[in-house]
Amino acid sequence: MTETNAPRILLAEDEEAMRAYLARALTNAGYRVETVDRGTDALPLLESERFDLLLSDIVMPEMDGLELAQRCAEISPSTKVMFITGFAAVSLRASREQPAAKVLSKPFHLRDLVLEVERVFEEQREARV
Repeated sequence: MTETNAPRILLAEDEEAMRAYLARALTNAGYRVETVDRGTDALPLLESERFDLLLSDIVMPEMDGLELAQRCAEISPSTKVMFITGFAAVSLRASREQPAAKVLSKPFHLRDLVLEVERVFEEQREARV
């Protein structure tokens, strides 16, 4: 994967340390990553740029990840969605409201995150064939 054709990920995570940690892991795995600390900051990027994956925390200020995913589907329908959350009840709600989205519950190992992201892109490639 070269830098220019590496999949682009928009990471929306309100916790600064977690955002930096996840961004570093995904960048090291070869992805191009843009980060925001809230859903409302993600919307202008989704409107003006192309992303292959929206990786979003569910519980965030101003706009939660579920609303962000709904807006993403309207703005950029080809962008896949994956959620990360530390709340089991929120995870169940996400699964009901966004059945196509993968939900990864915190805590998770970075290796698991990268593997899940790779699976999303693999499924996307297989769907094109």
